[in-house]
Amino acid sequence: MNRDPSLLHPLPDQLIELVASRFRVLAEPMRIRLLDRLRDGDATVGELQEALGASQQNVSKHLGVLLNAGMVARAKQGTSSVYAIADPGVFELCDQVCGGLRRQVSELDAILQGGRAA
Repeated sequence: MNRDPSLLHPLPDQLIELVASRFRVLAEPMRIRLLDRLRDGDATVGELQEALGASQQNVSKHLGVLLNAGMVARAKQGTSSVYAIADPGVFELCDQVCGGLRRQVSELDAILQGGRAA
């Protein structure tokens, strides 16, 4: 695992709390769906609602959490709010998690097929 050499080790308690807070924001599937959709480009609440098949209230609530966490940004365009990714680093984290899950699934599949995990 690559480690940022500028980070103190052990991590200070305040930093641990910030990291845990970031993970709590990402612990909600709808927020991951919203981020994944915004990865394709900026969108209004209505566009996100339509793309995800969710209610306007639900989309707005989760966008508010992502906005407060600094993961998305909001800009007014006429009467609409357009949301965009503010912190592309969130995708690095998602890619790491997805890669880890792929490896786990491959290893489990190999075991279930009677082979050995790589």
